Amino acid sequence: MESGTARLRTDTAEAPPVSVSKLGFHVVTTPDVAAIAEHYERGLRLVRSGEEDGTVYLTTGGDHHSVAIRKGDPHGRAGLGFEVHGSLAETGERLRAAGVGFEHRTDPEPGIAAGLVIAEFESGTPITLYEAQESSGEGSVVGVRPAKLGHIASYVEDLAAGHEFYLGVLGFRWADTIGDFFSFLRCNADHHAVNMMTSTKRAGLHHVAYEMRDFMHLKEMLDHLATRDIRMAWGPGRHGVGHNIFTYHADPDGNFIELFTELDVIADDETGVLEPRPWHEEWPQGPKFWSPAPGAANKWGWINPDFLEH
Repeated sequence: MESGTARLRTDTAEAPPVSVSKLGFHVVTTPDVAAIAEHYERGLRLVRSGEEDGTVYLTTGGDHHSVAIRKGDPHGRAGLGFEVHGSLAETGERLRAAGVGFEHRTDPEPGIAAGLVIAEFESGTPITLYEAQESSGEGSVVGVRPAKLGHIASYVEDLAAGHEFYLGVLGFRWADTIGDFFSFLRCNADHHAVNMMTSTKRAGLHHVAYEMRDFMHLKEMLDHLATRDIRMAWGPGRHGVGHNIFTYHADPDGNFIELFTELDVIADDETGVLEPRPWHEEWPQGPKFWSPAPGAANKWGWINPDFLEH
């Protein structure tokens, strides 16, 4: 085990934490709302589901929105939304038991009737907890549009504090950690919904990730992006941790967007053991501390140092 990893919590709090079921949306702020909205709408082919007070909302499918784009300083991770199991009343009780303050808001976002807004540890980023979003009316995914919003990764100063917050307060489960600096946490059967990398040089967004249905769907998206002269910063490759096939590119503000497929799926929620895949290193494959060797980041080829500098 690498130095420092022993102090990372990989369990849950004694009192029942909040039960988050999925990452629902993320918020991007930008000086040029039209440019970022065009990237999501014309580049990634998300569907515009609304516009209110200068904020543009776009969706991958069923939920009202997967991303909200607002006027402001460049910030690729200006807000998060998580759907929760159970009622907001129960969620509020669990937040109080954990000593976490919150604000109850009616209509915190279009398509969300009510939510509890808390401040994320360290960054203070607003997190909206809600029961469900209204339907966008888009139905099934067609064309090159991503299937869903998958996960969001950020830079943090204190990884242990991040574990305390996401595991102990929001009920996430530990999936994997690279060395003592990069953790992957899950809230459902997907390998991870939140990633955190320690850094003393950077803050905010590491990347946001959208899932494609399969490798051919990803290829079609890359061909589509090429017609718009949108080039990859890294990939295609296959991560070791999570084992997803990945590509990364930048939006007009420089925020990195991952497009991925074949992310690991949890077979046993109690142990975190994964459904077996031919490319796994172990049988069975379960949560572990990975050595920060090249294969943890990319089993296929080169490593872009910008994505692992911390």
